[in-house]
Parts: sequence; structure tokens; C-alpha cells
Amino acid sequence: MGDKRRLLTFLGLAIITGLLVIFTNVQSFAMFAPIPDILTKTPQYTKHTKNYSLIPPSPTAPNPKGNPLPSLSLSSSLPSPKPHPLPSTLAQWQDSINSGDYFSQVAPTQVGYLVWSQFPVKVYIETPETISANRAGIWVNEVLQAVQEWNAYLPLKLVETSEVADIKILRKVPPLQFSPDNKFPRARSALTTYVLYTKEKNLYHRFTILLHPSQTGKYLLAATRHELGHALGIWGHSQIESDALYFSQVRNPSPISPRDVNTLKRVYEQPTSLGWTLSKAERTQSALRVHSSLGVGNPPSGLIHRTALA
Repeated sequence: MGDKRRLLTFLGLAIITGLLVIFTNVQSFAMFAPIPDILTKTPQYTKHTKNYSLIPPSPTAPNPKGNPLPSLSLSSSLPSPKPHPLPSTLAQWQDSINSGDYFSQVAPTQVGYLVWSQFPVKVYIETPETISANRAGIWVNEVLQAVQEWNAYLPLKLVETSEVADIKILRKVPPLQFSPDNKFPRARSALTTYVLYTKEKNLYHRFTILLHPSQTGKYLLAATRHELGHALGIWGHSQIESDALYFSQVRNPSPISPRDVNTLKRVYEQPTSLGWTLSKAERTQSALRVHSSLGVGNPPSGLIHRTALA
């Protein structure tokens, strides 16, 4: 009988030890996993930087009319930066309590501020095909709510095809971010990028927003609201948690704040080369396409110039 008890005790200790080893490994994996925000289903915005990268153009890259994109170089003389008239929605905006803004955190790009000059801005929302129709409908509705919120301040219009869109919103995993001070690549909750192109002798830009498929509910809404703020011209982040463009996701995301709108209005009062006509000499120069993104990561191949702002 004593031998049996000792055997049972030994087996019990072995089982407990094995479970402890398994539990320890799982915890270790969770701790060092590159996407902890996805595992907890509370995605966190990483603190963004701006990567302004110039890459050689694809010879067949189409513009909205299907023609090759003329390219630009920083060595060429861009259209002289000038302000456009304020959209009526922003011109009429008044902040009665003087909430202030974070315009000082918005950096101009190589073409000036990222101001839209033609309205309504055309927005395409992808209908996901890799999930059920019910879940896809919920996803589209969450994204659509953010578009409707920003529509109160800038005229936006939904379009059915991505080819004609000024802003494309896709349910897609953003590229991993790499940083010299991190040993492991980390996942991004969302990413906003833009390219420049010419059409009918004018300089324009086009945005793509990638939203991680792990995001749902209020976090998806907050991420869309945040990234749309970038795409509409706020190329920077707030340092105050109650703003939609706060640099990090929070447990209870804020709606668009008066400070967000004040900042947007100040951006649209600034000069830009976008929307203005290039001279003949500027249009015929051999050049580069411009690719830029809000997010931390490896720049695209063929990098010529990079500017970063934490």
C-alpha cells in the first residue's frame, strides 16, 4: 500500500510540474508575441512617425484614367504653394469655448500641407470577402460611421469602385513595423499612406488606409476615425487623450473633438502645392513617385529620402 501511495504521489507531482511548464511557456509566448494588442483584442496605436519615402515609379502604374503616372522629384520645381479657399463646412465652424488645437504637431510634407482642393472627397470602403456576409456588413457599417462623422466637417462621398477613389479603406493587415531599438517586429493596428500623381496638368494625392482585421466594435470605429483624420489632412498626432488623433489607442476612444476640428481648419488655411498646375518644364522632368506613410517601419525599397517625426 505504501508503494502505491508513493507512486500516486510521484505521478501527481509529475503532472503538476508538466502543467506548470506548459503554463509558463504560454505566458512567455504571450509576453514576447509581436502582436499582444491583437491577442487581447484591445489594439493599441503605436506612436507613429512619418516616413516620407521616394521610390522609383512603376512604368505601368495607372492613374484614375488608366494612364501611366507622370512622376515627380524633389529637385524639380513644384507648383508654388498657395492656400485654397476654405471648404464651407470649415469656414462656418466656430469653437465657442476656444478649445485650442495641436497644429504645431502637424508637419508639412515636401508638397506642403495635405489639403484636399476638390470636393466631395471620394471614399471607397472595401466589402470584405474573407468573412461571412453578416460580419462584413458589420465591419462596413462601423467604418461608414467614421466617414459620416468626418463628413460633418469636410464633404465626403462614397464611391463603389476603388479606381476612382481619393481615399481607399481596406480590411487588411498592415506591414510589420521594424525599429532599430526593438528586437522583434511589431504589428500595427492601422496604417495610412499616400502617393502623389498628376492629372490634367495638376498635382494631386491619393490615400490608402489599412485597418487590421482583428479590430472590431468601438476599436475599429476609433481606428477608422483616427486614420481618416490623417487622410483628410491632419498629418500628425495630438498629445491629449480626449482627441481622436491622440497618438495611442485608449480603452474608451473619444469622438472627434473641437481640438481635432480646430486643427483641421488651421491645416486648410495653409499653403500647399496640391491642386495647383505644374508648368510644362515641371511636367516633362524625369522624376519619382512619392510614397509616404504614417507609421513606424522599414521604408520601401529604393529609398532616396526619409524624414521622421516622433
